[in-house]
Amino acid sequence: MTIKSSQSLVSEALKLIKTISTDEAFEKFDNNKCNLIDIRDIRELQKEGQVDGANHIPRGMLEFWLDPDSMYFKDGKLDLNKEMVLFCAGGLRSALAAKTLKDMGFKNVSHIDGGFGAIRQSKFKIV
Repeated sequence: MTIKSSQSLVSEALKLIKTISTDEAFEKFDNNKCNLIDIRDIRELQKEGQVDGANHIPRGMLEFWLDPDSMYFKDGKLDLNKEMVLFCAGGLRSALAAKTLKDMGFKNVSHIDGGFGAIRQSKFKIV
């Protein structure tokens, strides 16, 4: 049995998804053109801080919260017609998550290069 490494999964995902810079993400966010989604674990948010105004959807719940047929669907939490801009701590989980949203049928999905580490050095306000 051959098991794909997590790195190979991330590499494959990066070929299929859109990666944007923190500046691109900030412009979309500032102009209300996207749903900015932090997929980090709640403990990471408590320890590192979070982006003011971002939506928090833990990685483990992303597919369920965004599936209208799921009992966990968060109706009205996000505008499903806007771009889904995802980020995690460094960009690996968000790459996988962005690919999953594309697999679900979301057309306008991206993730932020460098994740929260890069966001901390950008124009976003951290609270």
